[in-house]
Amino acid sequence: MKFQIRDIKKTYRKVVLNEATLTISSGECVSLVGANGSGKSTLLSILAGVNNADSGQFLITDTKEIFGKDETVDLLKKTRLRNQIVSYVPQGTPLVEELTGMDNLRLWYNKSQIAKSCEDGFMGLLGVDAFLDVPVHKMSGGMKKRLSIVCALAGDPKLLLLDEPTAALDLPCREKIYGFFRDFTSFGGALLMVTHEPAEIEMSDTCYILKDGKTNAYPYKGDIKDLVERL
Repeated sequence: MKFQIRDIKKTYRKVVLNEATLTISSGECVSLVGANGSGKSTLLSILAGVNNADSGQFLITDTKEIFGKDETVDLLKKTRLRNQIVSYVPQGTPLVEELTGMDNLRLWYNKSQIAKSCEDGFMGLLGVDAFLDVPVHKMSGGMKKRLSIVCALAGDPKLLLLDEPTAALDLPCREKIYGFFRDFTSFGGALLMVTHEPAEIEMSDTCYILKDGKTNAYPYKGDIKDLVERL
């Protein structure tokens, strides 16, 4: 399956996105970098259906596993299908603060699904089984982020959108999340993440720079100074 974001435009009081274009295939991790205020979060929110684009397309192709044949579908026009195959983890915490980890999961999963995933699935890999009884308002930032990711995986999405997934997290928590990235893509999932972290850019198959509303592929080779100068 291939996701093609084409010519996304969005204007508020000024042009935020101007023909933003990029491609993600199944099994790939793609990073999106740019200066603060460049429109990265806006692009993810449009792809997730939180905001509307002024124009552009969000296409899926190579869709045999969904339709039994190859079709090209614009997900900006197919809300129900987009909600089935695309999931979103924003910067903030999309959790019910008064509930425990288990209670938040029960909004998305049944008990048997939770037990199985804690034993040999992504819940166990991300370590959320260690804090299921903790109320969200008492969780650390890393706990909240891992729980948010697991909630976003309900329904088995094909594309996961993540906005700065490890910002301000400690190294052990980051390693758990990076392990999840590797497993998710190895099973054919696609990741698009907004990031400022060199380690996440390095693990990506493709890096795009968003600047002046436009996206350009950037062949990152570990030269942070060169990357910074292009932002």
